Amino acid sequence: MHDIKQKGKHKHTKHKAEHKQHNQHNPKVEHKTEHKQNNPNVEHKAVHKQNNPKVDHKAGYKHNKHKAEHKPKVQRKPKRHIRFRLLVLLGFIAAFILFTLKFEQSPFDEEDQTKDVINLEYLDVPPLEKSTKIVPNFSEIDDVTEKKKLFFAYLLPEIRRQNTIVLREREVVLALSNQYSQAPVLSPQHRAVLDKLARKYQLADEESTRSLLRELVKRVDIIPPALILVQAANESAWGTSRFAQDGYNFFGLWCFRKGCGFVPSERNDDEVHEVAKFRNLSHSVMTYVRNLNRHYAYADLREIRANLRAKNRPITAEALANGLQSYSIRGQEYIDEILSMIRVNRKHMNLSA
Repeated sequence: MHDIKQKGKHKHTKHKAEHKQHNQHNPKVEHKTEHKQNNPNVEHKAVHKQNNPKVDHKAGYKHNKHKAEHKPKVQRKPKRHIRFRLLVLLGFIAAFILFTLKFEQSPFDEEDQTKDVINLEYLDVPPLEKSTKIVPNFSEIDDVTEKKKLFFAYLLPEIRRQNTIVLREREVVLALSNQYSQAPVLSPQHRAVLDKLARKYQLADEESTRSLLRELVKRVDIIPPALILVQAANESAWGTSRFAQDGYNFFGLWCFRKGCGFVPSERNDDEVHEVAKFRNLSHSVMTYVRNLNRHYAYADLREIRANLRAKNRPITAEALANGLQSYSIRGQEYIDEILSMIRVNRKHMNLSA
């Protein structure tokens, strides 16, 4: 209490001194000041405030509050604005990090998919046990409709398997092409996959990797099942020829190495070709599909298919049949016969199953 009184007295004395100096030049102010000093009520209130710690505390609080209220508001606004901008920036950074993590962990990431398909193991499709069995004796089936249905049912699973292999190869080619377009360098592993496909489709001697990939995109593609089925029926007399029964040759394919197949009875003396003999049905269908996809004689068929792909249209048996001019010496007559057989026998193929 002693300290409080001393401080109060010091302030009061200083206050009076300042008022005296000021009032020497301003009589009106001095009169009012003296009036207030002679007023016992005012003096009593002043003393009361000095001797009451609570009142003194409130006075100090009000004084501080008064100072805070008189601080320029302009000083707070920039701080609030900066704080808001920082919060917004942090929010954007957090959202970007979350999005990046989610994208990197996505199962549909393009780079991960590319790594998965560009390998030799991806090209393997398990063989069908049925394809190694003896060819059914279709000549024993008297009902024509039943014979057609059984013939198509025998071939169709292996045809679909071969198209599955081709589609996988096509995925690899497209992935390699996309990767090479972004960075024209292939790893040794990817180069090994590309070289294998180039050998299979007879493109090992292409001048550049870019032209090799461009040509592979044309060659590595499916053959419509309906076209394969009808050509097999036409070339093997619905599976009854000896070439089909004894050598799985349903497509009239030739070979040119002595002992590679059957010597046809109508072959001229100056000819050396034989009708090819295959190990099983899988070997036969694979060779037929590969023949259409790589032999120079069927470049028109591949061009028709590439144009359909470019226009995002379905690859149909009817469309590709028009590229078979070189399959038979009958030319357009052969094409017309194939188109007619597709139209008549499609209902027996069970392609939707």
